[in-house]
Amino acid sequence: MKKIYKIDGMSCMSCVAKVESSLLAVPDIISAKVDKASNSATVDLSKDIPIHTLQSHLTSLDPKYSISQSTSDSVNTIRDAGPNDLSQYKPIFIIFGYITTVTLLIQYLNGGFDMMQWMRHFMAGFFLIFSFFKMLDLSGFSDSYSGYDIIARKWKGWAYIYTFIELGLGLAYLTNCCPLTTNVTAFIVMTVSIIGVLQSVLNKKKIQCACLGSVFDLPMSTVTIIEDGLMIIMSGYMIMYYI
Repeated sequence: MKKIYKIDGMSCMSCVAKVESSLLAVPDIISAKVDKASNSATVDLSKDIPIHTLQSHLTSLDPKYSISQSTSDSVNTIRDAGPNDLSQYKPIFIIFGYITTVTLLIQYLNGGFDMMQWMRHFMAGFFLIFSFFKMLDLSGFSDSYSGYDIIARKWKGWAYIYTFIELGLGLAYLTNCCPLTTNVTAFIVMTVSIIGVLQSVLNKKKIQCACLGSVFDLPMSTVTIIEDGLMIIMSGYMIMYYI
């Protein structure tokens, strides 16, 4: 069954991530989608859960959060975007478009196309930009990432380390420092990361993707798999080249 609740006390996207993670930790909740604009949570439940149980989980997180059954028409008319609603991923498409354009322009100015150099520059841009958005709200990113990553679920500190690994990889690709070590590290880190993404998508969990931190409310989907998979393929290709 699906229910919509009113959430009070949220002030930023970090709050959204925290409330969403708290609701997903409640037994019998299949999925939870928190919306800051309407201060609501759309929850899919396997069975009815008393409101005081939900409130208890939120209170243990932070007393400022409160939950109540929604009676607002504006909230009850919320509809989840369909799986093919690519407009939700506009920030990712714009970022990939910028990176692709800039890196191809560099190749054009160099008078030719060097595949290895292009991939190195592309991955530098990817890791630097994505780590930047995560650092805007490390706490919010940590809350979202720990909701699905196989390591961050057990140790939340990994989310913070992961952000700085991305930054380090971006700088390493940009300067072409220790190329084999850099690509092996990227391959391992992204492979581990995609496992949690695959589990979430295959289990049809409606949770926030943390690839751009908590700045944008991006749903987890095959787009995230493609994004991580592209980095795995590129790093794997370059590993073979340097070996």
